Amino acid sequence: MIITLAAQVPGFTPGPGWNLIADLQDMLSFAFMRNAFAAGTASAIVAGLIGYFVVLRQSSFAAHAISHIGFAGAAGAVLLGFSPVLGVAVLSLAASGAMGMLGKRLRGRDVVIGLVMAASLGLGYLFISLYTGNAQNAYSILFGQIFGITTGAVVITIGTSVIVLAVLTAIFRPLLFASLDEEVAEARGIRVGAIGIGFMLLLALAVSEAVQVSGVLLIFALLVAPGAIAERIARRPAAALAVSGGLAVLITWISLALAYYTPYPVSFYVTSLAFVGYLAARGWTAWARQAGRAGRARRPAPPRRGHHDAGARAAETATVRT
Repeated sequence: MIITLAAQVPGFTPGPGWNLIADLQDMLSFAFMRNAFAAGTASAIVAGLIGYFVVLRQSSFAAHAISHIGFAGAAGAVLLGFSPVLGVAVLSLAASGAMGMLGKRLRGRDVVIGLVMAASLGLGYLFISLYTGNAQNAYSILFGQIFGITTGAVVITIGTSVIVLAVLTAIFRPLLFASLDEEVAEARGIRVGAIGIGFMLLLALAVSEAVQVSGVLLIFALLVAPGAIAERIARRPAAALAVSGGLAVLITWISLALAYYTPYPVSFYVTSLAFVGYLAARGWTAWARQAGRAGRARRPAPPRRGHHDAGARAAETATVRT
């Protein structure tokens, strides 16, 4: 990105310097970077928080399928003359509502979900083939095009994020209870079915936002990886949510900065950083588990209470007899 700017802007010096504050000011001096950071931050917060519940509810593959189904909606919207993001949202909401109505029956249906996902990609390609104009907007949904987002789209993204976070806050406790133990939650009077449908609809909105950053093909990294990392390094749900949301934002910020100074796309850095972070989390938890086992092995064994108690009873008996 910065190479293109150096060719178009007179006196522009490419490459970062030693002054990070000056580099940040230079980066944010462009309107497209401010829009990218604003939309990316809002999308990352929603993706990180929703992604933790996706991992907790073991719905990762379903979330991945929703993004692919959304591509057919994007291509269909371009064919009809609408915004591709609107098409992603409409078809993702419809698919999420159907998956939420299935509830427990959704688990174990990986074959059906995979076939629907493949058919959606084929349908999206058909819509693009029928479109006679420039289908660059639809193709950008595949891999993301955060640098091309407009100010109006940023406002819509932030507004959608506020709505998703408000609803998630309202259903946080019953959603967490149902995610940890669905049968006990249902026995306690929680409407598990309604909670499941509501969560899947929130997931569809999160997918519609995150596709602008990483695209439908690579959204799995931003939506699932932070939650998977948080589940490994945090024990309490509140801490795990904070870690997941923070990691998603950090990955997005670093990816935007790297894509600004290099000719490589944002989605490449998002997936790479998420993958490296997950490997690091797995390595750290494995090392911590091994260190804990070694510490317990070196700890001296406590004295056996059986012989001590028997000796004490024998001494008491001898004293009484005396």
